Amino acid sequence: MFIVLLKFAENKSLAGQFMDGHNAWIKQGFDDGVFLLVGGLQPSLGGGIVAHNIELPDLQNRVNEDPFVAENVVSAEILEITPAMADERLNFLLDKGNA
Repeated sequence: MFIVLLKFAENKSLAGQFMDGHNAWIKQGFDDGVFLLVGGLQPSLGGGIVAHNIELPDLQNRVNEDPFVAENVVSAEILEITPAMADERLNFLLDKGNA
């Protein structure tokens, strides 16, 4: 599983111009079963995504397709986590097939 940090970058002021495309990109991530959670980094630092069920190279490609990333509204950092223990509600993340 992965944590994707999308921190505001040089073109932060252009966020409004690319918000519809960014939101469509987020929706596609949920529709594809890759994104589990999306939210803001506080205080107003950007956004974060919890992703699973995808390999790192594919996630990197997906993140690069985000209009915010493509237009340098945010810079992306992907952190990979290998879950070892989880609350029973999150046991599905412990399956090897859900990196």
